[in-house]
Amino acid sequence: MTELNSIKPMLEGVRVLDFTQYVAGPTVTRMMAELGAEIIKVEQSPGGDPSRSIPVFKQRRSAYYVQHNRGKQSLCVDFAKPETIEVLHELVKTVDIVVENYGPGVMAKRKLDYETLSALHPTLIFLSISAFGRTGPLSDRVGFDLIAQAFSGLMHMTGEPDGPPQFVNMAIADVNAGVHGFGFLGYALYHRERTGRGQNIDVAMVDALYHMHEANVELCANAKTEYHPMRCGAHHQGLAPYGVFKSAEGWIAILAGDLQWPGLPRAMGRPELMDDPRFVDMRSRAANRLELVALVEAWMGDMPSDAVILDTLAEYRVPCAPVLSVADTIGHPHFIEREMVRKVADKVIEDGVIIPGFPIKSSELPSLPELWTSFRGEDNKAVLQASLGYSDAQVQALCDRGVLHAETGAR
Repeated sequence: MTELNSIKPMLEGVRVLDFTQYVAGPTVTRMMAELGAEIIKVEQSPGGDPSRSIPVFKQRRSAYYVQHNRGKQSLCVDFAKPETIEVLHELVKTVDIVVENYGPGVMAKRKLDYETLSALHPTLIFLSISAFGRTGPLSDRVGFDLIAQAFSGLMHMTGEPDGPPQFVNMAIADVNAGVHGFGFLGYALYHRERTGRGQNIDVAMVDALYHMHEANVELCANAKTEYHPMRCGAHHQGLAPYGVFKSAEGWIAILAGDLQWPGLPRAMGRPELMDDPRFVDMRSRAANRLELVALVEAWMGDMPSDAVILDTLAEYRVPCAPVLSVADTIGHPHFIEREMVRKVADKVIEDGVIIPGFPIKSSELPSLPELWTSFRGEDNKAVLQASLGYSDAQVQALCDRGVLHAETGAR
């Protein structure tokens, strides 16, 4: 066995009880599963996680669900049964972490909130993800990714200045909050190792997006004169060149600060633009950005291809990239070499599922594990026997009383 093959998974031995659904919460536990944590996903009968019904389907199985829930055991229960809560309370005592992203008040109603569970397990680490957070005047509001984009100011900053606010057509709030939660759990485990203390972690999708305002908040709040940040469309109003340019075949993004700016006129074969009063400094370039855009796009339009444009800009160290479609990325050699386009095996889908890869590369993570996606309730018996020592008869009795559910085909 080589040294790399003998590296112990970072989260091996960490047990997680997962009360999550859709995207934000499952993002936390899917990343933990990749690092070797044992994830017990508690699904609500009869249908389980609603994302099991989200397309695209391959062989009647949701590829969406596979992407977000690989490597998780499925325990499917009827929360309305008092016995269910008793079983879950016993399971909590066997895990390190609970993760949940139910609506406001749901976990407390089920007696599965931090206050209840920490009384049973004082060193428990409890992570809650919600739209607005578990405190504050809006903590009782339900919300999804779109709602967080609107309330955080992100939507106000996206789109054309004379048009309506626009949303980012990706689950940026869900995934961002999930990655924040995933990251903080590492520190919570480290803190518990040093102090013996568990904790209650509250991650709001709105907060995670609001934290991404790298300049807007401080400019608005601290500027000497009144300043209201506003969406700017395809080109930044205060920096230039900073935007998306029509190219020979599509669109190319360019951002050149003061240090990179000289490379652009040289790449264009127009070194005299460096001394042009309209473009001599950043303030001048921003004021005359439309003229600069026209010059750059005229140059691009005369080039034989986008590949030649990009190679020329790269030669002069001008930061740039083509605007790729999702379809473009799937076959792109950069994404493939970095394993960001990843084909994973599945027990049902014969040709596997293509999903985004793990976003963090590490010398201590030379390869990712082969993970499988459980049917709803597939692991009921295995979880209860391994974690609580239940007998076959005890498990069957819970099934007979409607506490446990499993879909046809689950073991």
